[in-house]
This record gives sequence, C-alpha cells and structure tokens, in this order.
Amino acid sequence: MAEELTLTPAAERVLEVAGRLFYENGIHAVGVESIASEAGVTKKTLYDRFGSKDALIRLYLSRRDERWREHMLSVVERRGRITPARRLLLVFDAMEEWIATENPRGCAFVNAQAELPDASHPAREVIREQKQWLLDYLRTLAREAGVRNPRKLATSLLVLLEGATVTASLGVVPGAVGNAKDVARQLIDAS
Repeated sequence: MAEELTLTPAAERVLEVAGRLFYENGIHAVGVESIASEAGVTKKTLYDRFGSKDALIRLYLSRRDERWREHMLSVVERRGRITPARRLLLVFDAMEEWIATENPRGCAFVNAQAELPDASHPAREVIREQKQWLLDYLRTLAREAGVRNPRKLATSLLVLLEGATVTASLGVVPGAVGNAKDVARQLIDAS
C-alpha cells in the first residue's frame, strides 16, 4: 500500500499527471520532461520531490494500488448483509466496475511488470504486493465462506480475475469478467 507521504500541491500534480501518462502511454514512452511540462513544474522540482523517475513510478503504482484496494473493499465489504459466498462473487463486480472506469488498457500492474523486467526495480515490489494482497483477500473471503480448501479456491479465483482483466482489455471476449464470474460461481458451489 502507498506509504504515508505528504506531498506539496505541485508534487501531487506531478504524481497525478505521471500516473495518467504512464497508464495511457506506457512507462518507457513517458519522459520526465513531458511529465514536468504537463504538470507545470520544472524537471528540477520533479527530481527534488521524487528523486528519480523510478521512485515516481513506484509511488504511482502504490497510489493506484491504494485506490484499487479501497474500491474493492467498498464493493465487497459495504454492500449490506449478504452471504459469504456472495461476497466472493462481488470481487468480480468490483473488477468489472474498475475496468469500466479505471482500467480500459488492462491492469496497470501487469503492464508495468512487462515494462520493468529488472527484478530489482523499486516498483516490482509494489506490483508483487498488489497481487499478493488480492490473493490473501480472496483466501480470507473463501475461508469465511467455509469452503473446504480456501487456498486452492483463492488461487483459482485470482487466475480467473487476472485472465478476465487481460482478456477484457484485448476485447477478445465480450463480457470477459461476467464469464469469469460464472466460472467462479461454479467453483464456489463445488467447494
């Protein structure tokens, strides 16, 4: 999750612009010059606030992860009194909403992973933590639903979610998340 960091208004603007540009165009396609220019700051200000482009990438992904987790929890945890098994299916609803509003180009973390092959890049840990959080959350929900093997079900649901996200971004299968949700329902019922 994003570190507690107090940024100046100019730094927040840089982070917002960088996040939009990184997601829309790809991390390597966006230079610090274009980020600084669009944010209305100098490159010096950008480096003074973030230290490096790599640190900016890491913070962009941390903030995006924070927004994703808040979204997921708001959909799953705050939808009233429902069965634990239904909560597992709400994860797919949360994903579908996120794709519609925040993820038209696919998962920002998968996209970043593809662009950052160096395992020591500071953003790689954020990417891993984001996927691990989702797996752990699914395992918790599966355990609460009383399934026989929560670890196995959570792993299967994560694979379905990730596959649906990629497939949805490619436009190959209309309703990819809905299809994945149908398979998830079968897996949950069988568990």
